Amino acid sequence: MDEIIFFDTMRQGLWIAVMMAAPMLSVALVAGLAVGLFQALTSVQELTLTFVPKVGAMIAVFWMSMTFMSGALVAFFTDRIVPLIAGG
Repeated sequence: MDEIIFFDTMRQGLWIAVMMAAPMLSVALVAGLAVGLFQALTSVQELTLTFVPKVGAMIAVFWMSMTFMSGALVAFFTDRIVPLIAGG
């Protein structure tokens, strides 16, 4: 396998990983900012208050974007990885 093909496949794989992780990470960021603002305004410093809303929001976004994520991953494997394994 040429180095160019290897590095191009790695680049595409990393880009797919970024596209799959971006919705959950952005929702975690927004939820964390909202909870932090709420804690700063009310002086409530509960540790579970920072954790539970972020995890809940990330699970909800993961559930809503599962079809996109699995479709992108399957397309990457069928278009890129399987032909390399088969020798194409």
